[in-house]
Amino acid sequence: MHLSSRQDYVSISFAGQGSGSYNNSKQWRRQSCWRKWKQLSRLQRSLILFILVLLFICGIASYPSVTEHLRGKTPFISYESEPLVGCQNLLKAGIIECQLTCLYCHMLQRKLSNKRGPPVLQNRLQKKGNASETVVEDRAADSKKEAFISFVSFVLESSWLEAVQEAFRHAWKGYKEFAWGHDELRPISKSYSEWFGLGLTLIDALDTMWILDLKEEFEEAKSWVATELTFNKNVDVNLFESTIRILGGLLSTYHLTGDTLFLDKAKDIGSRLMPAFNTPSKIPYSDVNIGKGIAHPPRWTSDSTVAEVTSIQLEFRELSRLTQEPQYQAAVAEVMKQVHKLDGKLDGLVPMFINTNNGQFTHQGIYTLGARADSYYEYLLKQWIQGGKKENQLLEDYLQAIEGVKKNLLQKSSPNGLTFVGELSHGQFSPKMDHLVCFLPGTLALGAHNGLPADHMDLAKELMETCYQMYIQMETGLSPEIVHFNMHQGSTRDIDVKLADRHNLLRPETVESLFYLHRLTKDHKYQDWGWEILQNFEKYTKVSSGGYTSINNVRDPEYPSPRDKMESFFLGETLKYFYLLFSNNTNLISLDQYVFNTEAHPLPIWPSTA
Repeated sequence: MHLSSRQDYVSISFAGQGSGSYNNSKQWRRQSCWRKWKQLSRLQRSLILFILVLLFICGIASYPSVTEHLRGKTPFISYESEPLVGCQNLLKAGIIECQLTCLYCHMLQRKLSNKRGPPVLQNRLQKKGNASETVVEDRAADSKKEAFISFVSFVLESSWLEAVQEAFRHAWKGYKEFAWGHDELRPISKSYSEWFGLGLTLIDALDTMWILDLKEEFEEAKSWVATELTFNKNVDVNLFESTIRILGGLLSTYHLTGDTLFLDKAKDIGSRLMPAFNTPSKIPYSDVNIGKGIAHPPRWTSDSTVAEVTSIQLEFRELSRLTQEPQYQAAVAEVMKQVHKLDGKLDGLVPMFINTNNGQFTHQGIYTLGARADSYYEYLLKQWIQGGKKENQLLEDYLQAIEGVKKNLLQKSSPNGLTFVGELSHGQFSPKMDHLVCFLPGTLALGAHNGLPADHMDLAKELMETCYQMYIQMETGLSPEIVHFNMHQGSTRDIDVKLADRHNLLRPETVESLFYLHRLTKDHKYQDWGWEILQNFEKYTKVSSGGYTSINNVRDPEYPSPRDKMESFFLGETLKYFYLLFSNNTNLISLDQYVFNTEAHPLPIWPSTA
């Protein structure tokens, strides 16, 4: 791609966040202040302007030096951070709004003394003044500065959280008006599409509404679940998708609300999915008719995908714990036991397919962390965490797999050295990386948080930067479904995108990992990156009549070509992770109390007595 068309995004590299190879010139840093100010919503700018005016009035009343400044005797503010020079010059011209812009930009860049802070008042004490008085006044100024920053940070956090709530309300408006009770909204045509006919978007979004404190919308949805939702239907459902979205969503909502309505519905769907495990190998079929109780593989094969059969464990294990009925956990544990001992792995990496008749891997020799294998690795770690870190076989398989990734799939791009995870096909390396792989930074960070090697966090940060670049190097600022990285010396760009791969499905994986990285490192740059991505979703995927749409071409900002579909995971995962990313409350779904399933539904970590 042509970097020149995206320089405005690439060059905004906040403090400590990016590859030094990208353009970080003073000119672009100066311009970034005004650009960031313009990205704010009208509400955000009004709130910050209000704070500025309030503090300005208080300053006049409190500081004689401010009055002296107004009489033309002293300069008002001195800046200690070079990127603010451009705004400093504007301040000299008397543009008060730029002072606020600089404050906001400064808070985003986090450069001053390695912590957030606004421009500081110059020391106006005379050199002949008492040194002890200087220290006291400096401490007082620091205290006021910290209080000021805390207040402004609170306002910014609140406005960002409100922006996510408003995005959800807008999506919900379209769903409620045009697709109520159906699986997915088609926002352009103001209609709906069905997959299972089970209100997939509504169920997927239940816990999101609870976490976002959207109680009115939640009660609407709860009423539908109570009166309309039935699983006694002659319909085929995919075992994996219905487990992570429906069973996981109902279990999560039960834990958050304590309402047994959702547990009863979870028991119903869970029991109806069990026929999928009635196979010769105990490796489940991909599809099950929840009305007839008959399961079967796809029409074209007897294989199931490895990711699907190994990414239903969190949910069925939890169902057994809640119901005290062991058959659910026993069924999924048997799958993990068999996969653990199978031949055909490469340094802990697994092939993509497994046969339901003989229980053996098929299509061997192809290894990826993308589609059909991704969440196998995620659930190795998360089952270990869910069970209280007691199941060592799961941990051993996870650690071995991460070493296998490092040995076989990890490479760096040219010219800027982005770390990425490619694929291996019969010994041949391919620099192809799915957006789905962007779950990995968050998973690595979660493992490091739970005592796994510190270099997992280092790798998480490198991959997080790569996933961010997959967004900002596109003309719309949104990532394509698949990218290919250049590895040849002399390459002029790191990322290429094939025509067939340029679509964006409103996927959550990058925002998910941003949430983990911010929650576990406290580095606010991850919030800044997320805010930028949210703004691009708003700009290029929002449909005025309600809802958001996936798009066909992230390389064409003039006409990204809407696909007329809002996936259920946009409400179930993407917006939920945005909200958790922007919240500084670490107790909001604590990572020491909950583990997220692969559809972003939080399930409790079992107490030690469980």
